[in-house]
Amino acid sequence: MSYADEKPKTATSDLSVKEGGIPVYKRILDLFEAEGIKTLFGIPDPNFVHLCLEAEARGWTVVSPHHEASAGFMAEAASRITGKPALCFGTLGPGLANMMPAIQCCKVENSPVIFLGGQRARVTERRVRRGRIQFVRQEPMIEDSVKYSGAIEYADQTDEVIREAIRVAMSGTPGPTYVEYPSHIILEELDAPEVLPPHRYRLTNQGADIDQLAKAAEAIKAAKHPILLVGHAVHTTKSGEKVKELALKMNCPVIQTSGGTSYIKGIEDRTFQYVFADASIDAVEASDCVVALGTELGEPLHFGRWRHWYEGEEGRKWIYVQQDPTAIGVNRPIDIPLVGDLRAVVPQLTRSLGDWQGDDADLKKFVRDADAELAELAAETLTKSDGTGNVAIHTSRFIVEATKAFPKDGIMIRDGGATVVFGWTYNQCKPNDVIWNQNYGHIGTGLPYATGAMLADQAETGQNRPGMLVTSDSSFLFHIAELEVAVRKNLPLVCVVGVDFQWGLEVGVYKRTFGMGTAETGTHWSDTVRMDKIAEGLGAAGEFVTKADEIGPAIERAYERGGVTVIHVPIDPKANSEEMPKYDKFRTWYAEGQQ
Repeated sequence: MSYADEKPKTATSDLSVKEGGIPVYKRILDLFEAEGIKTLFGIPDPNFVHLCLEAEARGWTVVSPHHEASAGFMAEAASRITGKPALCFGTLGPGLANMMPAIQCCKVENSPVIFLGGQRARVTERRVRRGRIQFVRQEPMIEDSVKYSGAIEYADQTDEVIREAIRVAMSGTPGPTYVEYPSHIILEELDAPEVLPPHRYRLTNQGADIDQLAKAAEAIKAAKHPILLVGHAVHTTKSGEKVKELALKMNCPVIQTSGGTSYIKGIEDRTFQYVFADASIDAVEASDCVVALGTELGEPLHFGRWRHWYEGEEGRKWIYVQQDPTAIGVNRPIDIPLVGDLRAVVPQLTRSLGDWQGDDADLKKFVRDADAELAELAAETLTKSDGTGNVAIHTSRFIVEATKAFPKDGIMIRDGGATVVFGWTYNQCKPNDVIWNQNYGHIGTGLPYATGAMLADQAETGQNRPGMLVTSDSSFLFHIAELEVAVRKNLPLVCVVGVDFQWGLEVGVYKRTFGMGTAETGTHWSDTVRMDKIAEGLGAAGEFVTKADEIGPAIERAYERGGVTVIHVPIDPKANSEEMPKYDKFRTWYAEGQQ
C-alpha cells in the first residue's frame, strides 16, 4: 500500500543532490559500505525505493524476496557467511510485523542484523487519530527483541543512530538492532564529514589481558588431555584459520558444539561433534583442560557441567574466550577468562604458547575411532530400506547418500526436524560452511538461509560456490516461494528434500506419549504434494527419486546442469518418527537438572 499524501516532494526518479549536501538514504549506504556490507534484503516500498536504486547503482546485491521474514533470514545468513553485520529493511506496519520471526531468531541466534523499518512521517504518526492506514507503533513491538532500537528523526542524526545500531549489534554477545526510518527524512540532506572506518567509532579486535593469557598458556602446557571446544562464533567471526593454528600447536581433539558444526579447513579429521560422535564423548570425559571458543556453554553442551562433563569436573580447568564479560561464569565456573574478540584473542593465545607443542598420542586414537564409527554407520545404513521394496527410503540412508554427494568447497544448509537429528549422526561430509538454525529451532529457514548465504558469499568473494540444502518436506514448505529468488539469481543450489508427508518429530512425540495407534492429530497432511513439480512451476528443475542409489547421481546431474534443482525423495514415515538415532541424547538438552 502506498500513501501518496506523504510521498517526498521530490519525485522518486530524481536522485539528484543539492550541492554541498547528501540525502539521508545515500548517507545510510555510505555508513554500511564502511563496514564492508554489499548486500541488501527487503521488499521495496516508498520508504526504500531510493535506497534500493542507489544500492544497485553502487554495485550492491539487492534482493527482494516474497516474504519479509525471508528477508530477515537471508540477512542473518549473510552475516554468518561474511562475518560482518548485515542489513535488512521492512515496510511500515505489516512488513515489520512479518519480519518479527526473523528478528526474534536473530536475537536467539546472536546474529548482528540491522533491521531498518519504514514508518509514516512523524507529523502523521503523532496525531491523535483513529482509522489510520497501514500504521502501528513499531518500536514497542520490536524493542524487546533487539539490543538497540533507535530512530532517525532529523537528517543530522543519521551517523550517530546508524553507528550506534552497528556498534551495539557487534559488541558483547552479537545480536539484532532496529532503526526506524520515517518517510519525512528520506530526502533530507546533511553536510556529512568523511565516513569513519569501523575501528574509529567502535571497539574492534579487542585483545585479552596479558596476565590471563600467561595463566592460560601455563594451564594448557600442564594439561595431559586438553581439548578445544569450538562454538558457533568461530564460524561467524571467520576465525577458522586462527583456531587451526592453535589446534595444531595443542595437538588436541576439537569438539564441535551443536552450533559450531562448520568444520575448519585442514583439521576436519580431528574434529568431533559433541554427543553425536562417540569420539567426542571419550575426549570430553578424558579432558583435564578445556579451551572454550565462541560458545555460550548452553543446554546442548549440558552447560559444561553435567552428563559427560560430570566425572572429571573437579580436576578440569576451563579457559573461556568470550567477548561478552557478563557471560563469564554464568553457566558454569570459569578458571581463566579471556575477555575479547576471538579474532584477536586466539592468535594471542597461540603466541603465548611459544615453541611448546602438545603430545598427539590421544588425538591419533580419537581420529581412528571417529573414522571407524563413520564407516560403520554408513555400512549399517545399507541394511535399511532403500526404496526398492514396498518401503520408502530409510532416513539414515537418505542422509548418507545425499551428504556423500556434497560438492567440494560447497555451502551446506540444513533445515528440518527429524532429518536434522538423523544428520547429526549420519552425515558423511565435513563442510567448512554450515548454515542452520542451531539455537532457536526455527524450522523453515533453509531456503532463505541458502539464498542469503550464497548471494552474500558471491558479493564478498566473487565466487559462485555451490550450495546444498538438506531438508524435509514440512520445513521446505514454509518459504518455498523463495525458490523463485534462487532461480532469479541463477544460484547453483540443490535442495534434497526428504518427503514423508508428516511432521516427523511430532508424530514421534505422539507415539512416545500415547503408544502406537494413536490418532496423531494434526501431524499428517496430503500425500499428493510433489516438491519437484512445485519447483518446475517456480522455474527450477525437479527430479523425483525413489531409490537410495539414485540420490547421488541426481545430485551430480543437478550441479552439471547448473541453476536450481529440487530433488523429491520419499522417505519412510515410520522410520522417520520412530528410529531417530541417539534421540535419547538429544532429549537431554531439555532436561536441565536431570542430566
